[in-house]
Amino acid sequence: MTRKDQKLIALIREHRESILNSIDILKKSYDKCNSIELKPELTFEESESFDALTSKFARTSDLYTQGLLKTVPLLLRENVYTFIDRVNLGEKLGYVDNEDMIIRIRDLRNMIIHEYTKKDLHDIYGNVLGMTPALIGMIQNTIKSIDKYLTA
Repeated sequence: MTRKDQKLIALIREHRESILNSIDILKKSYDKCNSIELKPELTFEESESFDALTSKFARTSDLYTQGLLKTVPLLLRENVYTFIDRVNLGEKLGYVDNEDMIIRIRDLRNMIIHEYTKKDLHDIYGNVLGMTPALIGMIQNTIKSIDKYLTA
């Protein structure tokens, strides 16, 4: 194993730990918001809880798509440059299990970080509630699949 491979494995381990910590925090926020009725007019406290959830969702999806999914192809010596290329490769090699959902999650993440109107918030909150379990499941499946590269 080359020194470069060792560095990449160390980086993937770092991404893995960061994303697992992020999932733990995301789950707590998700559980809290999942118990709140999503209605057109939320109280200030309810709105703060949903804002925290969307922020944690965006952070976790970034750690996954821009960290873990970006680093694994480097270790495999695959030349992929775009997000779609990384997702396609991951699906082909079996460490990504739902290409369409990852794209939908990435699109939702982009909606979260860009400006949106108060009307959009209700839809964003609902979509984050609906996609959080899928994001967590995909990350866990990816980690199981790539753990074989980390035992070297």
